[in-house]
Amino acid sequence: MGTVILRRGLVALFAAAVTFGALTQAQADTLRIGYQKYGTLVLLKAKGSLEKKLADQGVQVQWTEFPGGPQLLEGLNVGSIDFGVTGETPPVFAQAAGADLLYVASEPPAPTSEAILVPKDSTITSVKDLKGKKVVLNKGSNVHYLLVRALEEAGLKYTDIQTVFLPPADARAAFERGSVDAWVIWDPYQAAAEQQLQARTLRDGKGIVDNNQFYLATRPYAQQHPKVIQTLVEEVRAVGEWSKANPDEVTRQVAPLLGLPEDITKVSVKRQGYGALFITPETIAAQQKIADTFYQLKLIPKPLSIADVIWTPPAAVAKAQ
Repeated sequence: MGTVILRRGLVALFAAAVTFGALTQAQADTLRIGYQKYGTLVLLKAKGSLEKKLADQGVQVQWTEFPGGPQLLEGLNVGSIDFGVTGETPPVFAQAAGADLLYVASEPPAPTSEAILVPKDSTITSVKDLKGKKVVLNKGSNVHYLLVRALEEAGLKYTDIQTVFLPPADARAAFERGSVDAWVIWDPYQAAAEQQLQARTLRDGKGIVDNNQFYLATRPYAQQHPKVIQTLVEEVRAVGEWSKANPDEVTRQVAPLLGLPEDITKVSVKRQGYGALFITPETIAAQQKIADTFYQLKLIPKPLSIADVIWTPPAAVAKAQ
């Protein structure tokens, strides 16, 4: 009797192991990508080339849209996606919160594709005039650092303004009804506000921030599937190079995806950076400066080492060995 029970127990255990293995394999065979309403991932999704390339590796692709970088990185942190793109600042906040993420690659700087906007009839004419005013932004997004640097340039402290934290859609509504004095935002929301609301640009990122876009992955996924990540970055780079050479065609493709007219979309398309590259020492140093700045302002609770969360592509590993 004992032998029968033991045998049944082993069979049940084996069945559970097979089931768990099948589930794990199914999850590993699906690359879950988070994207936003801008950038090269939108084009990559529309083109469908990544799905064809990864099908050869037995991997399917699943896409999920997020309203902003902080929300996307939360998705990475809780394991609902494996890979995504954000601006400079969200990864700093995510790392400070203990998220197990790795920087994989970045796009070239695009400093004019984010800005501090004011209403067309506002009496505010310079960043210095923001003292004591209400400024709305998506907390922890790429524009958070733009705001800090612009205030610093104008001789103001971060505490000299009243920050209001809202995601883009709610921020635009607050901006339109006049309940805030300025809005710090990125494209395509920026281009839409400039043309639809005649919002004035008080300060963009030129000369004070790079506004790099970063591609990040969960550490487990990047370490376990380096070939998939490498293929993904290669496809992002290829689509980016094509986009740089074909802005009109990109505009026609992207406008319906964004739900925006082509004239607004084209402004946004032209201001983006294209041509993803794996992370360089210069990029690490620039990102470290952001992390140090936020720690000094007590916006994050501890100092960070950006170099500790950089993914090394297989070819570089092989070369180093």
